[in-house]
Amino acid sequence: MRALTTQARTELALNLRNGEQLLVAIAIPVLLLVFFSSVEVLPVPEGVNDAVDFLTPGILALAVMSSAMVSLGISTGFERQYGVLKRLGTTPLGRSRWVAAKIAMVLALLVIQGSVIVVVAAFLGWNPDPRAALAVMAVVLGALAFGGVGLVLAGTLRGTVNLAVTNGLYLLLLLAGGMIIPLETLPGPMSTIGELLPSGALSAVLQAILREGAPSAGSAWVVLLVWAVAAPLAATRLFRWEP
Repeated sequence: MRALTTQARTELALNLRNGEQLLVAIAIPVLLLVFFSSVEVLPVPEGVNDAVDFLTPGILALAVMSSAMVSLGISTGFERQYGVLKRLGTTPLGRSRWVAAKIAMVLALLVIQGSVIVVVAAFLGWNPDPRAALAVMAVVLGALAFGGVGLVLAGTLRGTVNLAVTNGLYLLLLLAGGMIIPLETLPGPMSTIGELLPSGALSAVLQAILREGAPSAGSAWVVLLVWAVAAPLAATRLFRWEP
């Protein structure tokens, strides 16, 4: 446990020093929230009067995916390519505790990121459902799921290939995951596929928790839990310290 907490603190300190990356991770979701809440260009589910009520849960899900999969996956991929991780393979830390430390670091950063998004959404008129405390559990599961996916890609692909694949997957999960565009407005097969993706599951769960009148997310919880368990386990087994 001591090795895990020490590594998590080190990872957090290194990421907080990279102010530009943290700024982008916060700025992009906030800009999307403000823009699409102010301009009526996207469809919203039936019964939603204010776009911010639909967009806020989706933007929170987007923030989790951006930090846990994209930022974590790309930075780790280049650390691996440049040989930064080579020595960790010979330490008592091990892959499982190293994966846990990386995801713990992401969760700490998400506290900052989520707080900013919630404050901005409140200024835009968002009133969350009283069950909002459950969103913490959903965010933790989402961070595990996306962090696992990001580390699988980072640990099996070369840095530049990982960069391209991660960005492509990010766009796919964003468009098909119900974060910005409601799943029910997508064509039949795409909607069904979206429900099975980690982005679709996290978005559906956060909508159910944070938006009054949203459909129940019973099956989405199951899908999210499966991803949250399977992806980190896959990262632990498949990650290679060297390219």
